Amino acid sequence: MAKKDEFTATTRDIRVSVRAFYLADQSEPDRGQFVWAYRVEIANVGRETVQLMRRTWHITDGLGRTQTVHGAGVIGEQPVLEPGGRFEYTSGTPLATASGFMQGAYHMVVTDSGESFDVAIPAFSLDSPHQPSGRVH
Repeated sequence: MAKKDEFTATTRDIRVSVRAFYLADQSEPDRGQFVWAYRVEIANVGRETVQLMRRTWHITDGLGRTQTVHGAGVIGEQPVLEPGGRFEYTSGTPLATASGFMQGAYHMVVTDSGESFDVAIPAFSLDSPHQPSGRVH
């Protein structure tokens, strides 16, 4: 069951859940610097052992500008997830706008067969108390 403000997606028996948190103490709104932390849980609800090899993030700010980030593993690790296993980590991102969103994919490998596949990281919002109220036209 998803918690409030938690975004979840399941691809091929790998469940990814994300929660984002605005970091007011690291942000400087007057300078256009807004920082968020996000906590990710990756759970293997299937029967195959898999390893997370790489990641791809698409980070979009409040003006629609998207930055794509690729890298090996997550937080310096390439975790192996056995059936029933889970891996959690926390990371962060800065933006030049008061809101935005992130989404992406983890590039996984089935350890037995070497088959590779992508797991969706659900889109999640980056919201701060500095967002303009109402819609901008």
